[in-house]
Amino acid sequence: MGALKQSQTRIITGLVLVAVVLSVGYIDNFFLMWLALGAVYLIAFKEAQKLFEVKNHATQFYAIVIWLLAGIYPYGDDLFVLAGVGYGAAVAYNSELEWRDFLPFIYPTAGMLFILSMYDAYGVISLLWLLVIVSMTDIGAYAVGKSIGKTKFSETSPNKTMEGVLGGIIVATASATFVGLSIVDFWIAFIISFMVSVTSIFGDLFESSLKRSAGVKDSGNILPGHGGMLDRIDGYLFGAIVMLILMRGLV
Repeated sequence: MGALKQSQTRIITGLVLVAVVLSVGYIDNFFLMWLALGAVYLIAFKEAQKLFEVKNHATQFYAIVIWLLAGIYPYGDDLFVLAGVGYGAAVAYNSELEWRDFLPFIYPTAGMLFILSMYDAYGVISLLWLLVIVSMTDIGAYAVGKSIGKTKFSETSPNKTMEGVLGGIIVATASATFVGLSIVDFWIAFIISFMVSVTSIFGDLFESSLKRSAGVKDSGNILPGHGGMLDRIDGYLFGAIVMLILMRGLV
C-alpha cells in the first residue's frame, strides 16, 4: 500500500510539473520564463550548496544578484564567466575564502544561465527541443534497460546499463531530430540531438556522483515522489550548455 501511495504521489507531482511547464511555454513571455527558471535555479542552487557542503550561505545572495542581472543583460551565459573572474579575484585578495564556495556557481548556475540564453536567442521551440531530447533519453534508457539491460554502465549509478543508455540515446536522437527541424536542417538537428542526448546521460551521472559523495539518496524533497529539483533537471543542466554552443557554432 505504501508503494502504491508513493507511485500515486509521483504521478500527481509529475502531472503538475508538466502542466506548469506547458503553461509557461504556451504563454511564451520572457519575464515569466525568467521568473519560472529563476525559481528553479534558486531551489537547485540551495540543494547544490548542501551537496557541495558549502557553509557560506551568503553565496545565495550572489546567486540572486546573478539571476537579476540575467534578466536585463542580453548574454546571460557570460555572467557565469564574469562570476568566475570575480570570485578568482576575491580568493586572491582574501585567502580565507574557499574555492568550494564557488562550486554552486558552476553547477547548477552555468546550466541555468545557458537555458535562459537559449530561450532568449532561439525561442521557446529550442527549450521544447531540449525537453524532448532529455526526457526521451530518460524514457528510452529506462524502457530498454528494464527489458534487455545486463551490462553495468558505471559504478557511479549501478541501476544504469549500457544497453539502456544506448537505447535512450537512439530513442532520443530519432524522436528529437524532427523537433529540431523547425529550427535547423536535418543533419544539424540529428547531430545536436545526438550530442545533447549523450551529454544528458553524463549530467545525470554527475549528479549521482554528488549525491553519493554527500551520502544522500535525493538532492532534496521539494518534489513529492521525485526528490529534489536537481534530481529533475540534472540532464538539462549539462545538455543545455552543449546545445547552445552547438547551435551557435552550427546554425
